[in-house]
Amino acid sequence: MPTLPVTIHMIRAAAERLAPHAVRTPLLEHPALNARVGGRVFLKCENLQRVGAFKFRGAYNKISQVDPKAFPGGVVACSSGNHAQGVAAAATLCGLRSAIVMPADAPAMKIARTKAFGGEVIAYDREREDRDAIARALCVERKAAYVHPFDDADVIAGQGTGVTLDAVLVNVSGGGLASGITVAVKDASPSTEMWTVEPAGFDDFARSLASGKPERNERLSGSICDALMAESPGELTLTIGKALMAGGVAVTDAEAAAAVRFAFEELKLVLEPGGAAGLAAILTGKVPAKGRSVAVILSGGNADPARYARIINGEL
Repeated sequence: MPTLPVTIHMIRAAAERLAPHAVRTPLLEHPALNARVGGRVFLKCENLQRVGAFKFRGAYNKISQVDPKAFPGGVVACSSGNHAQGVAAAATLCGLRSAIVMPADAPAMKIARTKAFGGEVIAYDREREDRDAIARALCVERKAAYVHPFDDADVIAGQGTGVTLDAVLVNVSGGGLASGITVAVKDASPSTEMWTVEPAGFDDFARSLASGKPERNERLSGSICDALMAESPGELTLTIGKALMAGGVAVTDAEAAAAVRFAFEELKLVLEPGGAAGLAAILTGKVPAKGRSVAVILSGGNADPARYARIINGEL
């Protein structure tokens, strides 16, 4: 293993911190999916995690180590929805205040759930305002700790606590989940291929892996995969990706929607479009599964009800 900003020891320590609080999510195999792709597919159901997404893992690992005396204002984060809920829930568990900068056009359910978990929501315009600048200014003003959604060693270590396999597919926004899982999987099985999956037009991580330097997306919005639209990879996450990942693929909104329908109709699982991106990559053969054993991370199930209904009815 090369020298990396996140180690397997950090991930094991995070697992110990999370053990009393995180859900031990199942790893499922379904004959309908295996028959469809001609191989064995294992689904890691982080859509069943606390707050409905993997984000609780990294948020709790980070926030549980925040010193309330040093940061009397609690914690501040920015997120389109799943990290927001994870931060709000983790902060409440730790007895800390939380404020989350969220895009005004984030799914209403994610905004409501963030508030329900105890978070203060501060809206911003994703096309005209810089969410990181707003969040960091709040940290100074309130004497609060910043909980980055992906480019933080403790967050990455927490995300890596989530399965020998030919390949693992992980949905990617900034890369916190993918890089954490990659360190853990590669420690146990160096031959396993690690693949990132992103929405078409927002595949900055895949392009960064290919070019060897950070790439940016031209657009900041415009995909039904609202959880997977970070502008560019994090410094730490890309460092890990370049060292250990095989590459990345992209799926269209139509392919993501088809995967959501497949999960509903065949697997009886509720997924949001971004949480189904890896499944879409398997169903479309963008990462071949025939004759192989492949794991897919189902990263979130916080589907907007109205959009979900349209997808299930074949309107998207």
